[in-house]
Amino acid sequence: MHRSSVPDVSIILPCAGFGTRFGAPYSKELHCLAPGVTVLDRSLQSVVELAESGLDVRLVVVFRTHKLDTVGYLARYAETFQMVFVYQDESLEPGLDGAIRSALPMTQGPVALVLPDIVVSGVGSAGCLLAALRRTDVSGWSVVAAEERDPVMLRQMGALGLVEGSGVLTVGAAEDKPADSSGFNAFWGMVAVTEEEAHRLPDVVSKGVDSPLAGAVAHRVERIVNYNTAAG
Repeated sequence: MHRSSVPDVSIILPCAGFGTRFGAPYSKELHCLAPGVTVLDRSLQSVVELAESGLDVRLVVVFRTHKLDTVGYLARYAETFQMVFVYQDESLEPGLDGAIRSALPMTQGPVALVLPDIVVSGVGSAGCLLAALRRTDVSGWSVVAAEERDPVMLRQMGALGLVEGSGVLTVGAAEDKPADSSGFNAFWGMVAVTEEEAHRLPDVVSKGVDSPLAGAVAHRVERIVNYNTAAG
């Protein structure tokens, strides 16, 4: 597969977390879902679809030394993506926002945030990331989202208040892990953003700042599963 040095799209894959809630002796994204298939494989399915559509995809993997098992596992994608591995900069925020900031200098073109423990499935999931990337021209931002009414789930995720008008689904309100889940009816699984707006991507998961997802176009999928516990 030919790939140019300048990608058509960059994917940030943050794999530097410690997975304390998962409670297994291996990285949660390497949890086996079927013979030869891990959570990570399922989470990357939409990214593989980008490559299969003809796009040159740069995968920017953020990791720490305790995630060398994940780094090794990703070797199976060496012919599918242009891969860049970045240590999480410990001088930045320790969480997901810091991981995104560590990756951004390595991105070119439109950027998508894909989490290694989030799997989209069901109706609307095929080609969902490609569809989201194509819709960033509306407001600069697009999300892959699933409807959710459970307040406990919404308080643990990137909560969204989706509104529909003129046949277009958009984000009316957004907050990461809100203390008050009222007013939210969905959560995001992947975020896509134009190159010009990508510098604001850490704000999607930061506290105390206005989310840049307000006004984003939403692509609805049937199901998004967060594999944060060994039970999955």
